[in-house]
Amino acid sequence: MTPRTSRRTFLLGSAATAAAGTAALAFPSAAEAATAPASADVVVVGGGLAGLTAARRIRGAGRSVCVLEARNRVGGRTLNHPIAGGEIAEAGGEFVGPTQDRIVALAKEVGVSTFDAYDTGNNVYVNGLINVQYPDTSPLGTAPPDPLLLADIIKLTLQIDLLAANVRPDSPWTSPNAAQYDAMSLETWVRQNSINSEGIVALLRPFTEALVGGEPGELSFLFVLAYVASAGNSSNVGTFERLINVRGGAQQSRIVGGSQVISQRVAAALGSRVVLNAPVRKITQTSTGATVVSDAGAVTAKQVVVAIPPPLAARIEYAPLLPAARDLLTQRLAMGALMKVEAVYSTPFWRGSGLTGQFLTVGGPVGYSFDNSPPDGSPGVLAGFVGGEQNRTWGVKSKAERCAAVLAQFARIFGDSRFLTPIDYFDMDWTLEHWSRGGPTAVAGPGTLTAYGPALRAPVGRIHWAGTETSDYWQGYMDGAVRSGERAAREVLAAL
Repeated sequence: MTPRTSRRTFLLGSAATAAAGTAALAFPSAAEAATAPASADVVVVGGGLAGLTAARRIRGAGRSVCVLEARNRVGGRTLNHPIAGGEIAEAGGEFVGPTQDRIVALAKEVGVSTFDAYDTGNNVYVNGLINVQYPDTSPLGTAPPDPLLLADIIKLTLQIDLLAANVRPDSPWTSPNAAQYDAMSLETWVRQNSINSEGIVALLRPFTEALVGGEPGELSFLFVLAYVASAGNSSNVGTFERLINVRGGAQQSRIVGGSQVISQRVAAALGSRVVLNAPVRKITQTSTGATVVSDAGAVTAKQVVVAIPPPLAARIEYAPLLPAARDLLTQRLAMGALMKVEAVYSTPFWRGSGLTGQFLTVGGPVGYSFDNSPPDGSPGVLAGFVGGEQNRTWGVKSKAERCAAVLAQFARIFGDSRFLTPIDYFDMDWTLEHWSRGGPTAVAGPGTLTAYGPALRAPVGRIHWAGTETSDYWQGYMDGAVRSGERAAREVLAAL
């Protein structure tokens, strides 16, 4: 098998961008962008979708801006990976869907289009002795037609949607019964409200492991309700189905050229205002301004946007200290434990068998898979999520062990030995990514949101917070990152 190419070799304007049919991006190399400017109206910490969106809006309003990015690339938790035929596969976030208006708008503004994720045929569900193929066109959508769990699936889905409809996505801690729901985990609530509690909790695990990189027992039920409530927009209430479905859901479409290309194009337009290899170490505020100290130098500014995950924002030194509520919040939010694994084949041969490439299974290492092939289907790519407890189990094993286990699982579930012999295999464990430390989002355990939630996006003096975790809608998704950057830009422009 072809050895995995190191992600550290990819800078802006990489081969992945060229492979997507775009012109080379005129962006300075890491070496050329090693020194930060002395001052700017606004310093943005983080060159992911949130930070770049904020910087783009600030610059568009005629203000000077500097983006300090710790990595040697932009894109944050989106990352393109080259595969056979000069194509790419996404090693991080990639999907967009209905009501994710802001990421789609940004993509269009920078000349990037979308295409439908492959969803023709049957999904596969495996749970013990149950092995069924089913379409996602029934009222259940992506949820499996498990005869032993069907009553609970329908009942709990309806209950969660009804409860989430009363949760404010921007401030779930103010919702009715917030304290009650925040005091328990998702697993606790499910066990109290299900018939086959053991079976339904087991089924929930691959969902939550793929969705947020956590187990049902690790997630505050209020956090889950807020996550469902955020799966919409100001005109459409969030639903559990929209969160998990491909057809009509959050996994409906993908980005032509790979999701990282959006950040690359925004950064290219900002040019030298984006400084790579510049991890921020300290932010000092005074009555007249702020100073942001990074490995690329110190920058003075009037306002600052910190657009990195809350647990990483906590590692920056602040003078004066942050309010206790903000500091304690970041101590309690934890990054999800998630790995993305992908096998590359000459063709997506499963399509010829009438399969979508999607499976859901109880047990690991992969709980949920999908067809991640390029738009023309060549080569074929099957990707899966290894999250939560499965990540903690398989993340410590060698790549060879993971590869063997993943391929054996693919072959067993689909009943096809061709899955054992890919032309390439790679995986991306986001818990080992130095400037992410997990993904796809930071999650809240019981008691966190009601005690410290208001500090999530409240500005602290000249410091404003962005990042997908701070969004009102689609937190944990690329759309949430863009929304948070737009909000942070409005805040700083109003303050300047």
